[in-house]
Amino acid sequence: MTHKVAILGASGYTGAELVRLISQHPSIEIAALAAERKAGLTMAEVFPHLRHLDLPTLCKISEIDFSQIDLCFCALPHKTSQEVIAALPKDLKIVDLSADFRLRDPAEYEKWYGNPHAALEQQEEAVYGLTEFYRDEIRGARLVAGTGCNAATGQFALRPLITSGLIDLDEIILDLKCAVSGAGRALKENLLHAELSEGYNAYAIGGTHRHLGEFDQEFSKLAGRPVKVQFTPHLVPANRGILATTYVKGDAEAIHAAFVSAYADEPFIEVLPFGTAPSTHHVRGSNFCHIGVTADRIEGRAIVIAALDNLTKGSSGQALQNANLMLGEDETAGLMMAPLFP
Repeated sequence: MTHKVAILGASGYTGAELVRLISQHPSIEIAALAAERKAGLTMAEVFPHLRHLDLPTLCKISEIDFSQIDLCFCALPHKTSQEVIAALPKDLKIVDLSADFRLRDPAEYEKWYGNPHAALEQQEEAVYGLTEFYRDEIRGARLVAGTGCNAATGQFALRPLITSGLIDLDEIILDLKCAVSGAGRALKENLLHAELSEGYNAYAIGGTHRHLGEFDQEFSKLAGRPVKVQFTPHLVPANRGILATTYVKGDAEAIHAAFVSAYADEPFIEVLPFGTAPSTHHVRGSNFCHIGVTADRIEGRAIVIAALDNLTKGSSGQALQNANLMLGEDETAGLMMAPLFP
């Protein structure tokens, strides 16, 4: 059976990544591609690296016949996404890649994103899209909210430790490095080559990064009490990748064993041998996440490092993984490509 999908926001990085991944999927066909400002252009004109594919011409969302669509990927900016999704057919399966449906409490959404939620009915039915931990709910969902790429990386590094009770929940430090594509494709002065290359900088310092809303929500739910991590993201002059270094209080070997047990059957999570550190080079362009654990020189402390590709496992790959479950396909379909190296 072939499933027909639409991609809204196809002219952005995550939209292009969805096209790249789905082009290799055995049972999904791209039936519509929407990009409001680039409507009328071909994908080859917008993304020359996709010129070998036979794809629909970019159109406006209003031009799509959704009665012919089995599932819609929404790769639009937050706020825009909720407004568009609220107007889509109520029976249409949707995977949203924006931040609009990640937070269950509308008040928390307004706190972190600065505007009231405009699609409360849809927000109530949304399932959080961290596949490895919500796959049963995702299978039966109509609307799945993809996670933030930083939020996904931090959760892969911490969720098994919170549930197992192996770490001090009040002593978690998360130091994260994210490549520039995580900021999207829009033109921004601080992302110009002359201003970004040959250095890197911290941003959203002191607890202002919006993905903290996801950490607070998910970690507190797991622990059954409030959990707040100390989190500082850094922008690095690389195109793809996230590397999260997490400092925790707990026995390093027990922590490593917990990861091995928790992720034993996960096709996309690779737990490295004890004392081995991952690199963004080793996951580039793939749907894999690598996790390493090392003992700190200070007794009773451990360092957990997680690496993934922000555009694939952190966004579009995760979205396709969720779509596979929603459509009754093998979860790994279209996603088992090896990472690109070097």
